[in-house]
Order: sequence, then structure tokens, then C-alpha cells
Amino acid sequence: MILIFLQSELWRMTKRRRIALLIESSRAYGRDLLRGIATYARAHGHWTFFHQERAVRDPAPARLADWRADGIIARIETTKHIEQIRRLGVPVVDVFGLHRLDGIPSVEVDQEAVVRLAIEHLRERNLPHFAFCGYPGLFFSDARSRWFVRLLAEAGHDVHVYQTTRQRPNAGLSLVEMRSLRRTGHLAAWVKSLPKPTGLMACNDMRALQVLEACAEQGIAVPDEVAVIGVDNDAVQCELCDPPLSSVDPAARQVGYEAAALLDRMLSRRKPVKNPILIKPSVVVSRQSTAVLAVSDPYVADAVRFMHARCCELIRTADVARHAGVSRSTLERRFMRAVGRSPSAELARMRLERVRELLQHTDLSLRAIADRVGFDHVESMCRLFKKHAGQTPGAFRRHAPPPDDSLGFAPCTPR
Repeated sequence: MILIFLQSELWRMTKRRRIALLIESSRAYGRDLLRGIATYARAHGHWTFFHQERAVRDPAPARLADWRADGIIARIETTKHIEQIRRLGVPVVDVFGLHRLDGIPSVEVDQEAVVRLAIEHLRERNLPHFAFCGYPGLFFSDARSRWFVRLLAEAGHDVHVYQTTRQRPNAGLSLVEMRSLRRTGHLAAWVKSLPKPTGLMACNDMRALQVLEACAEQGIAVPDEVAVIGVDNDAVQCELCDPPLSSVDPAARQVGYEAAALLDRMLSRRKPVKNPILIKPSVVVSRQSTAVLAVSDPYVADAVRFMHARCCELIRTADVARHAGVSRSTLERRFMRAVGRSPSAELARMRLERVRELLQHTDLSLRAIADRVGFDHVESMCRLFKKHAGQTPGAFRRHAPPPDDSLGFAPCTPR
């Protein structure tokens, strides 16, 4: 009996699992999900993948049933998706989060955590007003809007929310984005009506791009009058924006990794986990669309612009004061009155933002990062990082997605 059990376990461990991935490759979020799944498979799974280029709402490929998948990881958006997948009778993990389905667990980004990061990023810029622009009726946009309003209300702030025609619950994101292009005048008028300066969160990077275009149409300065942050950190799209767009990285690679780990447990018939699994993002990638610190003091404003431009060099408060044309003590006093923190604290904040980005998106050594970001000693950087982030740079990097852009597998198609 023991021999039979060991033989069956050995067969299970060496059998190459056939995993279908019904995940779009047309968006950065979907591609990062695929990267996370590939990372898990390289380390833990003997998996062969079925994946075809697709959009979110595309039906399952017609020949999927012929491929005889052992398990599926899918972005389940429509009832048709649910019906197609259930008919296959294999373990499934959802990475979309729209539905709560019996027998189909989900791994999702934590929407509250996404919004908290965006709010923290905007509030650090000393902005007095806040606004949210989304696609009313789309579940992820509505969730982010609710959390944005709620969390800022708890902090004593009102929020201006863009109001437009609500989308049908089953409307696809791409269709909604195309429809919104027909209402650019309405959006531009709303942006113009906002009190200035305002920190604005968009529900995703595409909506943020539309906001930036509306600002340009109205002659509104970004980030000085409206600072804009998106979600998804689509690097190509963000860098092509004018100005380049700051964005919350929603940890899609980690979502993909955990979804693969969950499917592996299900295939091994291990005890299921609670549903859903929520993944907390940890990074805002800061670009020029939020490179502002809202102050009325002209000396402090000049100092802040200098710090933004030179924060990764070996500058000190004395250098900033010299540039602003005031004494160090005068700058510190005026800075504290205008911003609520010292110039050295603001320099540290700017540098730590850059450290987080380099830890997550490169494989540079800690010493190389310290040199690149303007720290004299790597030990000083590590102490400051742990003080503010609650963990060491090494621990932060271990929980971040891998920096490489390769998917690590060659998609195959049914024969």
C-alpha cells in the first residue's frame, strides 16, 4: 500500500500539467499577470501552457476543450465565460474579481490598498483639493471611487467626482474607453471647474491619459494646477503621456504568482483557501505628472523645483538654500511653515520614492542604488528605508515582482 502511494505521488510530481491561461495580452495588467504565472511555473510547476493572444472579453478559444487542460487561470468577465469554463470540469482560478463564484476561487488586487497608495502620494504633495475621475458603472472604477471618497472624508477632505452616464454592468472596458472619447468636451469642462491646485486620481492609466489631454485642451498646467495619478503602471503608456504619468503599480505579477500557487494547491487536492485572496500593492511609480509640492511661498516653491530636479545628486539643505537665495535657517523655517516638514525630510522622501522604484524594477545592488539616488553610504539608505517602509530594502525586493520582462514560456496552441 505504501509503495502504491509513493508511486502515485511520484507520478503526480513528474506529470507535466496542462494549464490554460485565458488572460488578455493586450494590456499591461494582463501581461504582468502572465509574467507572475510564468515565474511561479519556473520555480515550482511542471506546466505546459495554452495561451493565445486575446482581449478581456474574448470568448474561450473554440479548441480549448480539445486541448484537455488540467487547470485554468482566467479573467472571468462575462456569464458566457463562466458557462464555457464550467463545462470543462477542471480546477479554475479567477484573476478578474467581478464575480463571486461557487467552486471558483479568486486572486485579486486589494482596491483599498491601491487607493491608499494614491492618496498618500497626493497628500505628500501638500495639495489642498482632491478629485476622482473614473468610468461610472465599471466595478473596479466604482470600487476605487468609493474608497477614494471614503478615505479622504475620514481625513477631513471633500472630493470632486466626475459624474457622467453610468455604463451598463456588462459593458467591456475597451468599449467604455472608446465611448468616453466622444465626451472629451464634458470631461474638459469638469477639469476646468476644479479648484486649483488639485490632486486627481484616475481609475486607470487610460482614464488618466484622457484627463491629461483635457488639461492640455483647457490650458491647465500639470502638475502645478492639477496633479494626476493613474493605476496600472503601463510603462509605455505612462512614458508617452505629456507629462509622463505617475501611476500605482497594482502588483499584477504578484496576483499572477499567487493565482498559480493557488491552482497548484487545487491540482494537488490540498485544502482550499478563503475566497478571495487580496494582494496589496506597495509602489507608486512617480513621474512628472505629480512632480509638485503645492506651496504659496515663492522661496519654498523654488527650492522644491530644485530638489525635484537634483534630488538624486549629492545635494544637502545648504545647497538648496543657496539656490533659493536665502540662508539655511530661513529656508528651514519657511519650509516647515509651508509644508509641515523640513527640507531634509522632503529630500529623503523624494529619494526613498526612487529607491522603491529601483528595488522593484531593476536588479541593481543596494550599493549601486545608493550611489544612483544620492546617498553617501548604503547603510544610511538602508536605515532610512526601514524607518519609513517598516522593512529592509532586501525584504521589500523579495516581495516585489522580478525585474525582467521575459514571460519565461513559449505559448502553445492545441494540435
